Amino acid sequence: MKSKFLADFKEFAVKGNVIDMAVGVIIGGAFGKIVTSLVNDVIMPVVGKLIGGLNFTDLKFVITKAVMDGETVVTPEVTLNYGNFIQNVVDFVIIAFSIFVMIKLLMNLKRKKEEPAPAPEPEPAPAPEPSNEEKLLAEIRDLLKEKK
Repeated sequence: MKSKFLADFKEFAVKGNVIDMAVGVIIGGAFGKIVTSLVNDVIMPVVGKLIGGLNFTDLKFVITKAVMDGETVVTPEVTLNYGNFIQNVVDFVIIAFSIFVMIKLLMNLKRKKEEPAPAPEPEPAPAPEPSNEEKLLAEIRDLLKEKK
């Protein structure tokens, strides 16, 4: 039983599925960092400035205020950090849109490779030579037209 499991795993790993998946995870992680930086460092400061100098990471709803004993925090405040949530939603939308566009482009390229080039339209076949009967009937028709 174990040898079958190991054989299946070896076949899976050798086929390249694991390598493809690993490359995808590494590139996805790097891409996620780039998008997070784009959102945190470029987009959100501009959006915050446009809506009155607001920093989204500071947006929160205080559920319970901190309990202080002089300078010492006895109980930290409990907050609902909806600003971070908004920022993460923007991250997600940008990543999802980027992946959608990339997959759409790849599918279009794949479809173009699979589609065969349109075949040129064949030349119309010349009209077949009329049979002897048709020639004879045409002569009779022409003679009848001349008699009228």
